[in-house]
Amino acid sequence: MSLFLILIFCIAGIYSGIFEKLFFDWLNDPNYSHGLLVPFISGYFVWQQRHKLEQLPPKPANSGLFLILFSLLVLFAGLAAQEFFTKRASFVLLLAGIVLFLFGWQWLKQLTLPLGFLFFMIPLPYIVYDAMAFPLKLFVAKFSVIALKLMGVVVVREGNIIMFPQTVLEVADACSGLRSLMSLLALGVALAIVSQPKISRRILLVLLTIPIAISTNMIRVIVTGLLAQHFGAAAAEGFFHEFAGMAVFVLAMVLLFAASGLIRKVWS
Repeated sequence: MSLFLILIFCIAGIYSGIFEKLFFDWLNDPNYSHGLLVPFISGYFVWQQRHKLEQLPPKPANSGLFLILFSLLVLFAGLAAQEFFTKRASFVLLLAGIVLFLFGWQWLKQLTLPLGFLFFMIPLPYIVYDAMAFPLKLFVAKFSVIALKLMGVVVVREGNIIMFPQTVLEVADACSGLRSLMSLLALGVALAIVSQPKISRRILLVLLTIPIAISTNMIRVIVTGLLAQHFGAAAAEGFFHEFAGMAVFVLAMVLLFAASGLIRKVWS
């Protein structure tokens, strides 16, 4: 037990600064506010596995040392490059290595899901985030403008800029769908595991988070455009803009739960 406590204190000492910045990101970056929930959901998955784990005798595997060393190399590489994703990802790899070293392969297999789920708490590097967000913004802007034109609205698009006779709107990162997708993907995986008994149904539900996130944000852009067209730019900004972000996410959650129920009903 003393060795185990020493191990915990060493890990806490090494990662304290990394966790502090990660917690700050969860509180201040709206793209990753769902990160606060991820450790608790992962802990719930471990709790679900408790009876199976009790039946597995620990069989320590020395190969866990290689995974621990690899995770430390990843950590040092992240520290040397001052790259946050690498530093934070090394913690998940370190946990996997410790489980393997102390308890063996069967324990690691049972805990693969809880450990892998922890990756959802780590913000992507912004070079990756921006590379994904820009094409999404263009996609949302293009099809939102098509929908607005079908409704009889006079509108022109240039890139992610939507121009009305009275005003101009920009499809920003928040409207691209990527912000919703990051949170919805994490919650979708959790919901799929809890609600769907078969892997094929889980994969289908997780895949459905992508069109749900994008389509609900298109609705947001279309409604914003209609408000701007009929009531001016001021009606589409301020309170509505903030409220719309929350409403879109709630709508996406409702659609996700509806999709989960539909999958269960169709394949029951």
